[in-house]
Amino acid sequence: MTSSPPMIELSDLHKVYDSGFTKVHALRGLNLVIGSGEYVAVMGASGSGKSTLLNILGCLDVPTSGSYRLDGRAVERLTRDDLARLRNTHIGFIFQNFNLLHRSTALENVALPMVYAGRPARVRLAAAERALERVGLGDRVEHMPWQLSGGQQQRVAIARALVNEPRVLLADEPTGNLDTRTSEEIMQIMRELHEVQRLTIVLVTHDPGVASFAERVIALRDGQVIADQKTPRCGGPPVPDVRALAMAG
Repeated sequence: MTSSPPMIELSDLHKVYDSGFTKVHALRGLNLVIGSGEYVAVMGASGSGKSTLLNILGCLDVPTSGSYRLDGRAVERLTRDDLARLRNTHIGFIFQNFNLLHRSTALENVALPMVYAGRPARVRLAAAERALERVGLGDRVEHMPWQLSGGQQQRVAIARALVNEPRVLLADEPTGNLDTRTSEEIMQIMRELHEVQRLTIVLVTHDPGVASFAERVIALRDGQVIADQKTPRCGGPPVPDVRALAMAG
C-alpha cells in the first residue's frame, strides 16, 4: 500500500513458541511492507500476534522462519550484538507503563539510551535536554518520575525514545494508562513527530480513536494480516473496534 522506500519488509514471517508440551503459532506466514516515513497502527484482539510482531520489529525477538528487513538489513542474519546496536541506533520504544527509572530524574531517564551508545556525559545530557524541550518538558528536567503526571511521564518516555534520533518509533499502547484528554495530547505529539520529522511510526493499540491518528491501520487475527487499509485521516473507512476484528473473516 506504500510508494515510499521500504523501512520494514516482512516476508512469510513465522513465530512458533515451543514450551516442550505444546507449540503456539504466534505469527503464521505474515507479509507486510511499511514505507519509510509511514505512520501505521496495528490492531487485533488479545492473542492476535500484535505483541509478538512488535517484539520482532523492535529486534527484541527473532522469527522462527521467514525474512525481516529493517532499512534494508536482513535482521534474522544478525548476531545478538548486532541486534543490540541496531535497536539502539534505529529504533525508539514507547511503552504503556512508561518504564522510567524512578530514582532518576527526567533528564537522566532520557539520557539513558545514549549511555548504552557510549556517548560522553556532556553530549548525552545536552541531547536529553533538547529532547525534553521538544515534548514541552524543558522546565521539568530535574523532576523525578513520581513528581510528574502520567501524561508528563509519557512525554519523558517519548523524549527518551527520540534522543538517539531513531529511524523507527515503536509504540505499545502508549495511551493505555492515560485519561482521554491526556491521550489526545500524547497522540498530537506523535502526529507532529511524524509530520515534521517523517519518522516511521508503528503503534499497537486496541483503541480505534488512537488508531485514527495513523495513516494506515493493519488488523491481525491468529498471527495473520486480515485487513490493511487507510484510516479516515487519509480518506479510508472508519477504523473498526477490536471486537469486530476478532469476528472478521
